[in-house]
Amino acid sequence: RERKGRIPTTMAGDAAWRDVPCAMGIDEAGRGPVLGPMVYACAYCAVDYLDTLRKQAYADSKTLSEEERETLLEAMKQDENLAWKVDVISAKELSGKMLRAEKCNLNTISHQSAMELVQKALDEGFHIQELYVDTVGDPDRYKHKLSERFPGIRVTVKPKADSLFPIVSAASIAAKVTRDNALKNWEFGESAQFDREFGSGYPSDPATKRWLAAHCHRVFGFPSLIRFSWQTCTRILDDQGVQVTWECEEEEETGPKQRKLSFTTADGGKAAKDTEGGHQQRPPFFKSRRIDRILGPF
Repeated sequence: RERKGRIPTTMAGDAAWRDVPCAMGIDEAGRGPVLGPMVYACAYCAVDYLDTLRKQAYADSKTLSEEERETLLEAMKQDENLAWKVDVISAKELSGKMLRAEKCNLNTISHQSAMELVQKALDEGFHIQELYVDTVGDPDRYKHKLSERFPGIRVTVKPKADSLFPIVSAASIAAKVTRDNALKNWEFGESAQFDREFGSGYPSDPATKRWLAAHCHRVFGFPSLIRFSWQTCTRILDDQGVQVTWECEEEEETGPKQRKLSFTTADGGKAAKDTEGGHQQRPPFFKSRRIDRILGPF
C-alpha cells in the first residue's frame, strides 16, 4: 500500500545542539526506477560535529552493501548528535503530478521535497547555516533556487555530493534504506495477485520490462506500485491498453461528436478535441446535472 509521510528525527525535539550552527545534507533514492516511491532524506548535525562524522564509515549508499547500510542507519538512530528525516513520495503521487493538466516535472518535485525538508528543520528551531545537496538538474540554477528560498543559509550543490560530504552520505543511507524497506514490505492494494520478480525496477532492466508487460491490465493499467508517467509504461499502455471512444452530444442539432482517449493523453498525445468543430464538448451527464468544471481538463 502507499506510504507517504515523514519519519520523525531521531531526536525528541530537545536536542542540546538545536541553537548552535548546524549543517544539513540532502540526497534521494529511487529517482530513476519505474516502480516504487522516490525517497528524499536529510541529515543534520552541529557544524562542530562534521569533523567527527568524517571519521566514521558514512559513504555513498550505492557503494555499500545492504547490511552495511542497515548497520549505519541503526548507528544514526543511536547518535544523539545527528538527526534525520525522510520524505516518501509514492509512485501514485509522482504520476499524478507529472500527468495532470499543469504538469510538474521530476526535477520540480525533487526541488520541492528538498526545500520542504529544510523548512521542516527550520520550523523545529534548528539553526541551519550550511546546506549540502546532491544536484538535480543544473547545479548553478538549483543553488540559486535554494539560496533565494533560504537566504540565510550557505548552499553547496555538487554532483556526487553523497561521496564528497559525509552529512550527505548519511542522508543517502537514510533514503536508500527507507526505499528498500518500502519495496520489501510493499502490500499490493489491488485484488489481483502479483509476483515480486520485477527486477531492479529500472526501465532498462529486461526483467522489469517483462514484469510490466505481464502485469498490465488492458483497462486499468498497472498496480499502484508503478509510475504510469514513465515512458516505459506509456508505451506498454498504448500498445496493450484498450482505446476508449467518447461520444459528446452538442446542444444544437448538429449530431454527436467523438474523440478518442489513450491512458495518459487524448488522441495519441494531441490535445483532446472533437472530431468536428475544433473545441471540446461536455457530455450530457454533466450538462443535465448542472455540474460546472472548476479545473482544467486533465
